[in-house]
Amino acid sequence: MQFDDDAQLDPSQVEDVRPSGPRPGGGGCMVPIGGRGGGCLLLILAVVGMFLFGVFPSPFSGNESGRQGGGQGAGRQPSAPGAPGNLAARCRTGADAQQSEDCRVVGTVNSIQSYWRQAFDERGRRTYTPAKTVLFTQAVNTGCGTADYAVGPFYCPADRKVYLDLTFFDTLQRDFGAEGGPFAQAYVIAHEYGHHVQNLLGTMSRVGPDSRPGAGGTSVRLELQADCYAGVWAQNAVKTGFFREPFSKKDIDQALSAAAAVGDDSIQRRTQGRVTPDAFTHGTSLQREKWFTVGYESGDPKRCDTFSGGI
Repeated sequence: MQFDDDAQLDPSQVEDVRPSGPRPGGGGCMVPIGGRGGGCLLLILAVVGMFLFGVFPSPFSGNESGRQGGGQGAGRQPSAPGAPGNLAARCRTGADAQQSEDCRVVGTVNSIQSYWRQAFDERGRRTYTPAKTVLFTQAVNTGCGTADYAVGPFYCPADRKVYLDLTFFDTLQRDFGAEGGPFAQAYVIAHEYGHHVQNLLGTMSRVGPDSRPGAGGTSVRLELQADCYAGVWAQNAVKTGFFREPFSKKDIDQALSAAAAVGDDSIQRRTQGRVTPDAFTHGTSLQREKWFTVGYESGDPKRCDTFSGGI
């Protein structure tokens, strides 16, 4: 995953609300429960098993009934705005993205949104409206309520923002067995922007009221389509001008490893020791790998119709 050193980044697309700015590196459970390390993993597994990584668990319409006052982050102080202009000062070019995790997020978000803007223009389907990514620590206030870091990365349709606690990626690698790496992170971010695309196209408003869990349910189909959209971006990313060359097999393998690690079946085996298809919300490991691959190999959003036929 090599950025073009001369690519001009737009840090205004990423908002940093972490109290102390960029993390010093090395994650870990930030708010352990029970005073011992094992409780943290159990907490994360339990929450992630329900929501990782997708749309914030609130009504898709984004009306006031969806603005939950005491969501997953109740009892923890949400992140406050960090130093203004911090990212703007540090993240200017692709060379910065090669050296800094924060700037890599900026560059990835820039590329994803550049692709979708072009895709919308080419197809004449509405106008692409950019969505900010918000970097937070532990908990954050959103248009969908207060969210806890244990929910994992998510998209809030009410305020049209992607929320991301970067320590999640340490947990994904350490506790879920994902390979890790920069492109695993890029895949997760691209998945969340897939939800933004669904919101702009009206897919969420059509599916939301009737969204239901289960192996063939609409919730799973919505998530698998976001995986497919992530693959579509990956195929077209170099055309956005932010990357020096197409992604390598190693990059794609990182994405597939992350997708497999957070399949419903994998999560359920870790949390309850058995697989319960009726409770699926995001799809199995194989399904998540499959639909990312469909998007990546085709490079065509029209191939991401997860709502027709089998999945």
